[in-house]
Amino acid sequence: MSIAIDERAIQGAVPPRSSHTLLAAPILPTLVRLSLPNMMAMVASALVAVAETGYVGYLGTPSLAGLALVFPMVMLMTMMSSGAMGGGVSSAISRALGANLEARASALAMHALVIGSLAGVGSTIFMLTLAPTIYAALGGRGAALEQAVVYSNVVFLGALGLWLTNTLASVVRGGGNMKVPSLTLATAALGQVLIGGGLGLGLGPLPRLGMAGIALGLVTTASSAAIFLLWYLVSGRARVRLDFRAVSLDRALFGDILKVGAVACLSPLQTVLTVLVVTRLVSVFGTEALAGYGIGARLEFLLIPIAFGIGVACVPMVGMAIGAGQIARARRVAWTGGMLSAGLVGTVGMIVAVFPESWAGLFTREPAVQAAAHAYFSWVGPCYPLYGLGLCLYFASQGAGRVLGPVLAGTLRLMMVAGIGWWLTTWPAAASAPVWAMFALVGAAMAVFGVATAAAIYFVSWEPKQGGETIEAQAGGVAS
Repeated sequence: MSIAIDERAIQGAVPPRSSHTLLAAPILPTLVRLSLPNMMAMVASALVAVAETGYVGYLGTPSLAGLALVFPMVMLMTMMSSGAMGGGVSSAISRALGANLEARASALAMHALVIGSLAGVGSTIFMLTLAPTIYAALGGRGAALEQAVVYSNVVFLGALGLWLTNTLASVVRGGGNMKVPSLTLATAALGQVLIGGGLGLGLGPLPRLGMAGIALGLVTTASSAAIFLLWYLVSGRARVRLDFRAVSLDRALFGDILKVGAVACLSPLQTVLTVLVVTRLVSVFGTEALAGYGIGARLEFLLIPIAFGIGVACVPMVGMAIGAGQIARARRVAWTGGMLSAGLVGTVGMIVAVFPESWAGLFTREPAVQAAAHAYFSWVGPCYPLYGLGLCLYFASQGAGRVLGPVLAGTLRLMMVAGIGWWLTTWPAAASAPVWAMFALVGAAMAVFGVATAAAIYFVSWEPKQGGETIEAQAGGVAS
């Protein structure tokens, strides 16, 4: 049984103000400095996906189709472990550090390690059991389904490494350090390309293992990154140290992480469902419309790293301010990050809305497909600023421990796309609707998501609730 220690009681009735620089540094320059490493790491990961698609193509069409079937599930696991549960980890640790509860932050890191380990093992069991059924439901048949299962089995056998990499990276980020996680993830991305390509295609002295070899590239680099981050945290080089001897498990500390991370995990589920629903609805308008939508979706996958990079930087800045009782500063960080994300993502949106051929022309010369892509960008591009705003504020709300509102905004977006989209494609009165109507719906749903998220941030109080939700009341659970 653990013996709870209230650090505030030891230090005195009035807690000292945290001396961490994130509580005193100018907000905008600090956000930019913290965001850049995250963006570079995320862009590197996005480029890996492009490179992987390229060399899988050498294995044949069934392998490409199999990769497409597995991709949503791998992305879902990545988003859950990094942006959702990872945000809950960074939020809890940064709030503890902001309140000068160093021992609590270290204890939270240990609990995060347990959560990441259990989630990784759970992902392995779930996917090894249900992968064929899931990929068949997504349309996999014959050789494509066989290749999907081969790739998936190897990837999800190594799910523990991916979960621990993103969990431990979130622990380090919670202490305000963005460079080490970003450099680790960027190095892992480069290694994935080299190892996966080499083993998949049998380059040089390496055996040609096909899809299993390509999957081994991800598993090997993720596991190596997890081992490095574990060493980094145990060695004491990070602000938050993992100490396996000093902490026993406590339900309250699990709750501090899960009250944000578990709720936030609904967001990537909604994102994946929204993409699947839109893809299915747009397919009704023909192959050219679907191809045009696919070109637009590719751009969104490259824009998300911008919002993610800024949003992840907001988490520790907001969390430390909340922990230190600086509620006004926490809100300024959230709105500053949101406006920065809206400006950067929106700039790209405005460019493709005015000059759609600048992006669509990179993928196709087919007039019908280009016309569909142009229509997509004309309606969706102007909504990118609000989409970027909403994505960044979602992360900022994690830092404050108030993530339910932004998650419900994602629910509203999904319901809007599914409900109105179904009406557009099935009701006789709307059956003759042009494809631009569907694209207008996609853009409107993005805008609604951004506005609803902003409203949740504006109207929901970030003051600690009465009745024990303050950091002081949660300061137990650190074992002596």
